[in-house]
Amino acid sequence: MKSARTKTPRRPAPKKPSNPCVKDPVGVYCRVRPLSRPDQECCIEVIDETTVQIHPPEGYRIFRNGEYRETQYSFKEVFGALVVQKQLFDVVAKPLVEDLIRGKNGLLFTYGVTGSGKTHTMTGSPGDGGLLPRCLDMIFNSIGPFQAKRFVFKLDDKNGVDVQCEVDALLERQKRDAMPIPKTPLGKRQIDPEFADMINVQDHCKVEDVDEDNVYSVFVSYIEIYNNYIYDLLEEAPFEPIKPKWNNCNTPVRNGDFIPPQSKILREDQNHNMYVTGCTEVEVKSTEEAFEVFWRGQKKRRIANTQLNRESSRSHSVFIIKLAQAPLDADGDNVLQEKEQITLSQLSLVDLAGSERTNRTKAEGNRLREAGNINQSLMTLRTCIEVLRENQMYGTNKMVPYRDSKLTHLFKNYFDGEGKVRMIVCVNPKAEDYEESLQVMRFAEMTQEVEVARPADRPICGLTPGRRFRNQAFREELQRKLEMRGGPINEETEEQAVSELLLQNFPPLPSCELLDINDDQTLPKVIEVLEKRHKVRQMLSEEIARTVHSFKTALQEFHSSVASKENCIQAKLSEKEKTISGQKMELERLEKKIKTLEYKIHILEKTATIYEEDKRNLQQELESKSQQLQRQASDKRRMEARLQGMVTETSVKWEKECERRVAAKQLEMQNKLWVKDEKLKQLKAIVTEPKNEKPERPSRVRDREKPVQRSVSPPAAPSAPPVRLRHRRSRSAGERWVDHKPPSNVPTETVMQPQVPHAITVAAASEKALAKCDKYMLTHQELASDGEIETKLIKGDVFKTRGGGQAVQFTEIETLKQESPTGRKRRSSPSNPDQPEDAADSEWTDVETRCSVAVEMRAGSALGPGYQHHAQPK
Repeated sequence: MKSARTKTPRRPAPKKPSNPCVKDPVGVYCRVRPLSRPDQECCIEVIDETTVQIHPPEGYRIFRNGEYRETQYSFKEVFGALVVQKQLFDVVAKPLVEDLIRGKNGLLFTYGVTGSGKTHTMTGSPGDGGLLPRCLDMIFNSIGPFQAKRFVFKLDDKNGVDVQCEVDALLERQKRDAMPIPKTPLGKRQIDPEFADMINVQDHCKVEDVDEDNVYSVFVSYIEIYNNYIYDLLEEAPFEPIKPKWNNCNTPVRNGDFIPPQSKILREDQNHNMYVTGCTEVEVKSTEEAFEVFWRGQKKRRIANTQLNRESSRSHSVFIIKLAQAPLDADGDNVLQEKEQITLSQLSLVDLAGSERTNRTKAEGNRLREAGNINQSLMTLRTCIEVLRENQMYGTNKMVPYRDSKLTHLFKNYFDGEGKVRMIVCVNPKAEDYEESLQVMRFAEMTQEVEVARPADRPICGLTPGRRFRNQAFREELQRKLEMRGGPINEETEEQAVSELLLQNFPPLPSCELLDINDDQTLPKVIEVLEKRHKVRQMLSEEIARTVHSFKTALQEFHSSVASKENCIQAKLSEKEKTISGQKMELERLEKKIKTLEYKIHILEKTATIYEEDKRNLQQELESKSQQLQRQASDKRRMEARLQGMVTETSVKWEKECERRVAAKQLEMQNKLWVKDEKLKQLKAIVTEPKNEKPERPSRVRDREKPVQRSVSPPAAPSAPPVRLRHRRSRSAGERWVDHKPPSNVPTETVMQPQVPHAITVAAASEKALAKCDKYMLTHQELASDGEIETKLIKGDVFKTRGGGQAVQFTEIETLKQESPTGRKRRSSPSNPDQPEDAADSEWTDVETRCSVAVEMRAGSALGPGYQHHAQPK
């Protein structure tokens, strides 16, 4: 079925592969049931014979785009609310019954939401039978005069049928008649008034051109699929008081718990058709008998009262009609005893349980579990249809999930091409079922796009057609002749007729009445006639004897020749039979081999397809990976070139920076080294001044003397004091000082005089004095800028070095200066005022700079007390 609106396909449809077998689409029909009340809102309208239109009710009219959307769906044919059951049967079910009698299978199922009229369509109502009783009536109207006697056909437990001879069938009938309670109702029994009106069909519909040279037998079975389990509704459970009894709802009760009967299993026969193992199959001979069997099973079917339907089907019911037919022999009297000539066809009438929403039915407990299983099986049916449609439209080979549900697994062979499939979509036009009806329409739309292979015609028997009626006409004519003769014909009557025919050729006898005693003419005449007749008889007897002798001789010769020919033919026939048996065995072996090879080829094709798909996927993945690697390689090359440029640029930059820093560091170190050397020279000069020399006041001429030119060097950069690895002397005994007063110092007459208690006064620093003290103080005098004497006390700490000597670290300087309060401050101007750098260069000669060093005194030093430079400038 195709929707009237245009749809965008999910993918572009490729070209379908060519298939030599002819396929027919699944026939989908729509039936709209009438509304329960005239004032109900309707959401489904019949447009024409093939189209319905569904529109949302008042509460669903506003969609995302705010439009009032109406959707049309097309079916093979649409049946409105006023269509009667006969019209529906003539269009949908009648072709399936015709195919059944011609040896083809058929499947008819009703689909729809709960309360849409599926069971009414299939079963009917009193006075208006549904599809099932009409199918039965048409079958028995067609094959009525050609039915075989009971038990001539016997079904086996492998979904096959066998033919029994008349003796075995008679024994089976006698055994059945001897049973106190027959398993099947007799045709002469009174019809149950409960369903009498359903099967009272006055149409007398039948199939034309039924093969009159066949005999037919009908077998029916009735099963249900409940909670995904298969149960036999015709199974007669023996009465046992220990087992639970069945209540009015046809469910066994034991302490209030539901105990289901024994479920059946599905099997696959040698023709790959699915069937129910151990299912009861009853042979029926009339419509009444068949429908009584159906009604007996219908009473056991599970139904329940829900919010949407008072008698809602809680299971899927399947009524199977099997028709076995076999040709008559060449005489037209008995069934041909060859199993290969038997044709077994079946028609399955399925009443699916309705899909429902639990929020509408308010189901709970067992009803909720039943609704879940019903919806699950219908969803599996929908999935199978979707996969079939996709495989046929797009050429894929996906596995159809038939085994996910017992419903789809049972009818797998129909969708694989073992018969026609018809579906009747039943819809309720009321507004409350709008959403469910929309889903049903979409499923029907998809189902009609599925195609099923057309089943093959059955092979021709090869016997002379019309033999039944020809032999019947012969027997009727023979009976008529017998009735005309007044009795049966036997050998004695035939011999008498031949004798009478011979006596008619004799001369007639004269009158033998003697009226006179003296009559001498009558007797001679009689004697003469008798003699003539005796001669004729002798002649005829001799002739007959000769004829019989010659006939016997010819017959013996013919018999001998026939016997010889028969022996020859028997020998040839035995040879031919041996050859044929050998060829049959070889043919069976080759067929088995062909089947094995076909299966292997099928497996190899599937494997090759999988490998090809994997190969394509791997090739695509390889191409994508190679492209990705190429992109990564190109990115890597670009990054390497970029990094190489950056490395080169950075290397040149840092080489220049390192050269600049090295040159600056060298210059700095040279300056520091030069400064240290100058400081050491100054310190040496301070320490090694002559004792008798006294500082003199410099004259103005000296002040005006030009200082010695020195190379300009930057001042020493301040740095952190060095790490002293020497150990400080313990101060537990109190601090002692070394008071170093050079002899060249001039005594001053200041009030404030430096005085240090517990001091060792020395004129020159010695190692012995330093070893006894913790502190060191050097008194130094020099001329200030105004010509006055300035006394500076240079203090320091005494440390013991690792080499065994003493080291002094100068820490602070105290200055004692005397000035005249009335005297003018003397200024010494440099001789060359244009060179201010000289003043900066001479800063290193002040006392602070000269004394910001450490001296280490060692014995044996070339400087006398042993001075070494250990300090950095401030």
